[in-house]
Order: sequence, then C-alpha cells, then structure tokens
Amino acid sequence: MSYRIPNEVSKVSETLRNAGFETYLVGGCVRDLIIGLEPKDWDITTNATPEQIQQVFPDSFYENDYGTVGVKTGSEDARLAIVEITPYRTESEYSDKRRPDKVEFGTSLSQDLARRDFTVNAIALDDSKGQIIDPFDGQKDIKDKLVRAVGNPSERFNEDALRMLRAVRLVAELGFGIDGETAKAISENSKHLSHVSRERVRDELTRILNSSQPMNALVLAQRLGILEHISADLIRGIGVEQNQAHSYDVFEHLMRTMQHAADKDWNFDIRLAGLFHDVSKPETRRWSDEKKDWTFHGHDVVGSRVTKKALEDLHFSREIIDKVVKLVRWHMFFSDPDQITLSAVRRMIKNVGEENIWDLLNLRICDRIGTGRPKEQPFRFRKYKAMVEQALRDPISVTMLKTGGTHLMEKFHMKPGPKIGWTLNALLEEILDDSAKNTEEYLDKRARELIEMSEEDLKKLGEAGKERREAAEDEEIKQIMDKYHVC
Repeated sequence: MSYRIPNEVSKVSETLRNAGFETYLVGGCVRDLIIGLEPKDWDITTNATPEQIQQVFPDSFYENDYGTVGVKTGSEDARLAIVEITPYRTESEYSDKRRPDKVEFGTSLSQDLARRDFTVNAIALDDSKGQIIDPFDGQKDIKDKLVRAVGNPSERFNEDALRMLRAVRLVAELGFGIDGETAKAISENSKHLSHVSRERVRDELTRILNSSQPMNALVLAQRLGILEHISADLIRGIGVEQNQAHSYDVFEHLMRTMQHAADKDWNFDIRLAGLFHDVSKPETRRWSDEKKDWTFHGHDVVGSRVTKKALEDLHFSREIIDKVVKLVRWHMFFSDPDQITLSAVRRMIKNVGEENIWDLLNLRICDRIGTGRPKEQPFRFRKYKAMVEQALRDPISVTMLKTGGTHLMEKFHMKPGPKIGWTLNALLEEILDDSAKNTEEYLDKRARELIEMSEEDLKKLGEAGKERREAAEDEEIKQIMDKYHVC
C-alpha cells in the first residue's frame, strides 16, 4: 500500500539511507497514515548514532538525553520545518517512573519497537518500499480501535507513568477504546502518576480538551483512577445531586458542559472553563426548606478561587489562568433582559473584559446544554446577546466627529450655547452621508460656513441632523435585534 509522505520527510530519509544507514518512519505518524489522518509531526528511527546523524546533517541539533536529532528542512510548513531522527534504543529501569536510568543506542529495530508504549505506536514504515513492520499487531488494534500496551502493560506503566494518561488521550483523539488488560493495569498503577511532573500532566490534559471527545476520555480517566491525579477537585462532584433545573450530578454536568464546547469547536479556554465552572458546588450546597431544593449560593466566587489554585498547580500560563478564572467567576451573570438595563450589561462587560465577553456567553450556552436542556439559546438569552452587542458598539453621536465643541469655541471664538450643538449635529449629518468628509480640515471649513448662517437656519440644520442621528441609531439597533431574531 502506498502512503502520502511529504517530500521534506522523504528527502531526509533518503539522505540517511544514501549515507549507508537503515531508516524507518515510526510512531504516531505511521499510525495516522494507516488510519487515514494527516500526521501532526514526523519521526524517523535509524541505526545511526546521534553523532553519525549530525555528520550527515551538519545543520542539525541535538539537545536531549534520548538521542533525538532535529533536522532542519527549510519548509515553510511548521509541521515539516523540523524532522526528528532518533536512533534505535533500549532503555533500562525507570526508578522515578518518568525517565529511563540509562539509554543505549544502536540496537535493532525490533528492540526499539518493543520499548514503545502502545501497539498502535509500535509500527514502522520503510518509506522507500512502502513496507510495514508490525511485530505487535498494531494494525489489527487500529482496525479494532483499541489502545493496547506493548507487552506487559504493568511494565510499560512502571517505566513511564505518563503513558496511562497518554492512553486516555488517544481515546479522546482517535475515538478508540482501551484493551481490558491495559485498562486493568492502569487502575492498578494509577498511583504512579504522582511521580510525573505537573507540566507533563498539563500537556496531556490540554491535548485531551482540544480533542473531539474529551468527555469520554475524562470519564474513563475517572473510572480508571487517574482523574484525581489531574485534579482531585473534579471528582468531588461525583454523586452530588443538584437542584431540579439539572438532570445530572455535578460531575456529569461538568463533563457535558465541557463536551458541548468541543462539539461546537470552541476555543480551549471555554473548554477548560466548562470543566471547572461548577467545581465548588459540592462545598456550597445547602438545602432550602423554603424552596424544597438544593441551593449553591456563591459557588461561582468560591469556584473561581479553587480553579485558580488548580490551574496554578498544573502550571498553566498566567494568561490562561486569568481568563479562565474570570469566566468561572462571572458565569452566573443575570441575563433576563426584561429585568436588567443596558448599564448593567456594560458593568458585566467591564467585569469580564470586552475581549472575553463572547466566550463568557458561549460558556453560558454550554452550561445550559450541560444541565440537560435541549435548547441552546432561548429568546431571553438571544435578547441578552443583542444587548451585549448594543453595549459594545460605538453609539452614533457627535463624538464621532474629528472636531468638538471645545475646538470650535477656540478656533472661531464662540461662546458656549446651543449654536455649538446645532453646528455639530449639522456636521454629523454630512459625515453620515460621506464618511470621507470626517477630517479636521473639511469640518473646520464647513463649520465656518455654518456659523456664518442665521441662527434660525442653523437651528433647522442642526435639528435635522439630530433627527437623522437618532434615526441612524434606531436603524443600527434594529439590525442588531434582527440578527438575534428578537424584534
């Protein structure tokens, strides 16, 4: 079978072969080629040592303990700009459950494949012949959509505990299931994830959340006992019953809210906020005899603090933490347009930031679907969105002019009074017809002409301009209302 391999990759592989070395594509790129996906990166393995690879590619670089050499291809495609070549290697004991104590280069391809994590990643491809080398039946597992450890799963997870989380990530990215023996070994060895750096855990969580099926992966992670090693706060919601507005417990609600963000292909920040937005409902839950139901007063405030601590523990960037904490803090904003004013909407925009307001509204949509309600945007919410857009837009007013009352008084020695307002409204009417006239030079010239008119004529022009401004303002607002179908 033939596979589409970029010229940049083929050229690197061919150059290495011409220098007398074995070379194979290996790992995730081969797996993706077999599945029919476009690989995100390309890895080559060889019997050459790192020093020999660098002799073949003088402009390459080598900065790690695993022998991986980066070869620059000059490609404008970021995925192909660097092709990584790693020598065949074997690895000794992993005393810290993270890194091998010793790495040896120059072994055989079969030994190299045997040290890999899952069968679907232990497949090599001789790109010069289109020949697959698959000693662990990875192709069968791809066909069966199974993540299965290479050899003894407990040994693989004791070597590198992060592999357990990586298995769950493959479930999210590929839509696969996990082989029974592999899943059993994950449950038995989940405690070893405590040895893994929080940065590595964060990176796997990020890839899970950016996948199409994060809910399936994190629910599976919880069942296998590894979700608590991502964030123990998330599992506190299991079995915590909510009020009558919700069909699910807190944990499932968090999962479904996050999943809807993925279904909509919304950004990572919304997905992460969806995962944590109700994280503090367990500790704020109180029974109300008056309502005969549960209440969760202040869960948004408490939850923003818990979220901040959880994301700091995972070493997310300050930018991501600040934004997600804001989304969690303000996700309970009151959105009944029949009971709030435009000024209240403006205050909410100020709280969360203009740059975040639409993500906050999208989080609210996900939150609604996460309760089990079938409709994303009822009429009241659409009307609220229209109010947000109305609050964000620049109102049509004389402040749009490249001049102003103070400027007119100074330039034309005018005294404060209605004449200034009439002049500005008359100027505004002209730029509504032709925005190119909105220059200081033109407005000064036209203002001089207007000021020399009689007060009665200038007043008529000014009032006509005011009426035109109000009509234009009403038309813009109508267009916003039409856009959200709330007229």
